[in-house]
Amino acid sequence: MIVALFAICAVMSALMTIAWIVQRRTLNGGWVDVFWSFGTGICCAFAIPLASQDGALWRRALIAAVTVAWSFRLGGYIAWRVARGSEDPRYAALRRQWGADYDRRLLRFVLIQAPVSAVLAMAVLYAARQPDPAFGISDGVGLVIAFAAIVGEAMADRQMRRFKSNPANRGKVCDQGLWGWSRHPNYVFEAVLWLAFPIIGSNLGDGWSLLSWLAPLLMGAILRYVSGVPPLEAAMLLSKGEAYRLYQQRVPAMLPTRYARSRYRHPPALR
Repeated sequence: MIVALFAICAVMSALMTIAWIVQRRTLNGGWVDVFWSFGTGICCAFAIPLASQDGALWRRALIAAVTVAWSFRLGGYIAWRVARGSEDPRYAALRRQWGADYDRRLLRFVLIQAPVSAVLAMAVLYAARQPDPAFGISDGVGLVIAFAAIVGEAMADRQMRRFKSNPANRGKVCDQGLWGWSRHPNYVFEAVLWLAFPIIGSNLGDGWSLLSWLAPLLMGAILRYVSGVPPLEAAMLLSKGEAYRLYQQRVPAMLPTRYARSRYRHPPALR
């Protein structure tokens, strides 16, 4: 396990360095997220047969499939967006904020993502090496959460894409569908996804497996307080101004609340 995690960290460090070079040449920071999404998923999938040989074969295959599905869904969506020349507002804002120091500071930022991938991989590997050979309740609950999270994040991305593709919405803030319940529903589902692996992999007979709960906690904290919500909302306030400020007052950042729903005369339809 330890050897596999160090190997993942090393491989991801190399991949993120390449991502930094690519974004520097293309002037599009979105490539960082493309490399991270594909790299993390592929590293986890390849590490499963190497570090989790004690687990049931069907479970190892299933965990690998879930990881790859998440990776290719997210990475594919970001790659499609980046290939069209659209840079994530977070990176555009950091480029303005850091100025001439952007490339140096971004390199440090992207390299930090390598150990994050290792922490996430730890949860994946513990799920894959769960010793119980039978399909249990924890397997079912974990798979339902993973499926719901992948579908929910895809739905949120699709709703945002449809909103932006309508010329009538230029300059407006998307508060339709899931975006009327949370300002960042895609981040919510991304964090929820990583709950699936510790639910499957936690084993009271192996206390170390409880470390897998670091994955959802770390992902949730990063998205909410570090590289997700703060820089994106700063960019949105800069581009949308008062419209986004009113949106912040009306809709919670992450988890929906009864108070937020009560601000709507009619709850927004899921589209």
